[in-house]
This record gives sequence, structure tokens and C-alpha cells, in this order.
Amino acid sequence: MVDATSTDDDLDRAFAALADPVRRAIVARLSRGPATVNELAEPFAISKQAVSRHIQVLELAGLVSRTRDAQRRPVHLEAARLEALTAWIDRYRLVREQQYRALDALVEQAHHLTTGAPSAPTKEQS
Repeated sequence: MVDATSTDDDLDRAFAALADPVRRAIVARLSRGPATVNELAEPFAISKQAVSRHIQVLELAGLVSRTRDAQRRPVHLEAARLEALTAWIDRYRLVREQQYRALDALVEQAHHLTTGAPSAPTKEQS
């Protein structure tokens, strides 16, 4: 569990939404600031309706939201939702990094025992 507001279903929806390259490109574009559907559709060789459907998937995943600004309906990136995904990924990345550091230390120790060569100091030792 990432936090009290994230469930497995939330993670599934978010990662499924980000599995599509068009949706990832939309998220990347929105990281620079809000945009309308027309603006988001410009770089793609697909219809505005298709872009709208991609935005709906991102909305259902909680990754973007729309607001009303007079006649405009800008789409905004929900940065907090992306941060929750990053935190979930980082938790597992840090565990793996610790495991690799422990493995490196074991390999270095085995090298020292077999060759008699002094082991290089690890980051923790320096």
C-alpha cells in the first residue's frame, strides 16, 4: 500500500493508463502546463475525439483533471497522483538497491578471500 488514499485498483488504473504511448505523451505535455484538447491533439495523427477518450482514461486514473475557464476546458496534470506512483516505485527500487549493495559486499568479500587482495572500501566504509 502506498498510502491511505491509494489502493491496488488505483495503481492498476494509473499504470494501465500510462501503458499507452499517446497517454504518456499527453502527461508529458501537461507537465509543462495546462492545455486544451485541441492543443493536446496537435502532435498526433488521430482525431480530437480519440484524444478526448485518452484524456477520459487519464481522468479515471486520477492523473489529470479538467476545469472550466470561460469557453475553454483546460486539462491539468494531477501532480500529487504522479508523486504517489513515484513513491510506490521508489519503495521497491530502494529495497532492490539495498539488496544489490549487500550482494556487492559479498562478491568483494569472496574476491578478497580467494585472491588475498585487500577489498576496496564500500560507500559505507568511506
